[in-house]
Amino acid sequence: MKLIVGLGNPGLRYKKTRHNIGFMFLDKFAKDNKLKFTLQKQLKCEIATFVYKSEKIFFVKPQTFMNLSSDAVLAVMNFYKIDFQDVLVIYDDLDLPTGKIRLRLNGTAGGHKGMDSIIKTLKTPDIKRLRIGIGRQDAYAVVDYVLDNFSKDERIEIELALDKATSIIMDYLDNDFPYAMNKYNQKEI
Repeated sequence: MKLIVGLGNPGLRYKKTRHNIGFMFLDKFAKDNKLKFTLQKQLKCEIATFVYKSEKIFFVKPQTFMNLSSDAVLAVMNFYKIDFQDVLVIYDDLDLPTGKIRLRLNGTAGGHKGMDSIIKTLKTPDIKRLRIGIGRQDAYAVVDYVLDNFSKDERIEIELALDKATSIIMDYLDNDFPYAMNKYNQKEI
C-alpha cells in the first residue's frame, strides 16, 4: 500500500489558490483515471483509492487546515498500516519558478507549514515529496501570496505541470521514486 497526499486548505475560498496545488495535482490524477474522492470524517480527509497491479494506493486531501495536515496523514497511515517510507507528499514551493516540478527523497520543510507538520509528527525528514513551484513575489506578504489565485500567465505554467500528474505517479508506481526523480528533475536544455 502507498499513500499519496496532496496538501491544501479545505473549502471553496481556497480551491484555486497557490497553496492548494497539492489538491489540484491529485484532482488532475483523479480526473485522468476516473477516481472519485469521498469525505472520510474519521480520517480528517477526502480519500480516493486506486488499485494498480494488485496494490492499493490511497490519494488523500487533508480536510484540516495546512498547519494541521499531519492529523489526516497520521490517521490514514494508522488506519491502513502504511509505513512512512510509502508516503509521498505533494505541495507548493515558493522557491521554485511557477510550474517547475522537483522530487526529493527527504529534506527540511523549507518553511512550508504543512510539510513541517508532517515531518514533526512522523519524526523524520525522510518523507518523499513532490514540490511544484509557485514562484515568489516579494511585493506581497507570503501568506497573502500563497492564499491568492494564480494569475492568467501563471495558470498556463501550472496547467502544464498538472498535465504531468498521471505520468509522474505512474512512473513512481511502475518503477520507483528515484526513477521518477531522475526523469522529472532533469534540467531544461
